[in-house]
Amino acid sequence: MLILIAGPYRSGTNDRPELMKKNLRRLEEVALPLFRAGHIPMIGEWVALPLLREAGSQKPGDAAYKEIAYPVAERLLTKCDAVLRLEGASTGADQDVRIAKERGLKIFYCLEDVLKEG
Repeated sequence: MLILIAGPYRSGTNDRPELMKKNLRRLEEVALPLFRAGHIPMIGEWVALPLLREAGSQKPGDAAYKEIAYPVAERLLTKCDAVLRLEGASTGADQDVRIAKERGLKIFYCLEDVLKEG
């Protein structure tokens, strides 16, 4: 399955880059186990961050960020088979789950559940 890993990225960071990097690292920690289980892990920021750089985004929440950040995840969800929603408050991740449910995708709330399914 192509699985979107969703969880806090910007939430709870006050837009501090070091905290956002820490959140991204937490999302990335589950990518390798998913890959080793035969899936293709995807994180929206893997696509969005280079686009934001190219668009000249200066800070989270600016015009380029609004144009790119959430729309990337929404577009990715048209290709994904499932979402792995990690713990933590996140408006974007909650939005990803809502969209995934509307599209009939599988929703997982912990890595172990994905690994059990195979």
